Amino acid sequence: MTSDITKSHALQCEGETAPQLFDDWFDPIETAVRERAREFIEELIRSELDAALARPRYEHSRKAGREGTPGMTGHRHGSRSRSLTGSFGPIEIAVPRARRDTAHGKTTEWKSQSLRAYQRRTLAADALIASCYLAGTNTRRVRRALSALFAGAVGKDTVSRVWRKVKSDWDAWNARSLAEEPIVRLILDGTVVRVRLDRKATTISLLVVIGVRADGQKVLLAIKSMGGESTEAWRTVLDDLIRRGLRRPEFLIVDGAPGLEASIAAVWDGVPVQRCTVHKHRNLLAHAPERLHEEITADYNDMIYAATREEIEARRKAFIRKWRLKHRAVADSLQEAGERLFTFTRLPPSQWKSARTTNAIERLHEEFKRRIKTQTVLPSADTAAMLFWALLASGQINMRKVDGWKTLATKPIDQPIDLAA
Repeated sequence: MTSDITKSHALQCEGETAPQLFDDWFDPIETAVRERAREFIEELIRSELDAALARPRYEHSRKAGREGTPGMTGHRHGSRSRSLTGSFGPIEIAVPRARRDTAHGKTTEWKSQSLRAYQRRTLAADALIASCYLAGTNTRRVRRALSALFAGAVGKDTVSRVWRKVKSDWDAWNARSLAEEPIVRLILDGTVVRVRLDRKATTISLLVVIGVRADGQKVLLAIKSMGGESTEAWRTVLDDLIRRGLRRPEFLIVDGAPGLEASIAAVWDGVPVQRCTVHKHRNLLAHAPERLHEEITADYNDMIYAATREEIEARRKAFIRKWRLKHRAVADSLQEAGERLFTFTRLPPSQWKSARTTNAIERLHEEFKRRIKTQTVLPSADTAAMLFWALLASGQINMRKVDGWKTLATKPIDQPIDLAA
């Protein structure tokens, strides 16, 4: 008994004195890299000062024109210590100081162009912090995630300040001209997010507009936070696009919201409009009991994904006749969409896949909500819109060309699908 107790006590003591995880993580490579980074940065700034004063350090002054060299433009006077955090971690560097002569016989403090005044982090470090935030991590978790790299030099306030720097680019993006954008098609949709408004969690709508260029590349044109998807809200978005020079599109893809369709009719009447077939499918299922969902889906897919325009017309008529008898609400819901549900048939078949739905925006909505899941409620309505834009602007989310882009120059035919059933 005594032997066992002694053995257990010995093992316990051994465990208590054993090194713990992260206790001995000294890395000579990282240490050497940081030391070299300090030397390189200091040499870079010294070389910049040598060029500004037209002489290297410790060289005696010379008069203008002597030995073909320019005259002195100032003098050094010591250095100051600065802390700088980069992808190499936090380091302390010695920044040389100097006074430069002016044309009026006075002197002014020399300022480095490589290291801005009051700069405490490199642009790469700011980009890394912003990227972690955009990946769906809140400010406190960014601090914890980057604590090892930055040795605790990044707090949640630093993350917030870095994020505020993004706002200047966001403001410029919102005001940019669209006159030179070769947009031929628009995809419009909205999504709902929760934000903090007047210290209470409130739902708002993000109204998103994606443009398709003549070469098929998708590009984000507008993202605005509004109270809902009313006609007035969408009209505000469309009027802003027109004010910034957006040309009249040749084709529109919408989710079927009444407010959006009314605003489109007011500004771009006569432009072919395609209602999203996925949204309409959800509407059909909402009008029927669950036991009919599988049958409705099969009939609907046979109609929407038929290979030719003629097959689509025939299967639409069959769908209406069948469901008018079996469950009239389903047939009425399909008829409500009218010819706008089949506008894609006026395009070349190679474009049908990309023209049938608003999936391009739906995928962005899903990715956006996945990224903000850890935050539950966003700080403000402006932050929600800016975060959505930043995910694309930073390259966290990329958009590819639309299917069938090689035939985008082909104009839609004028003949709509036959709705007679």
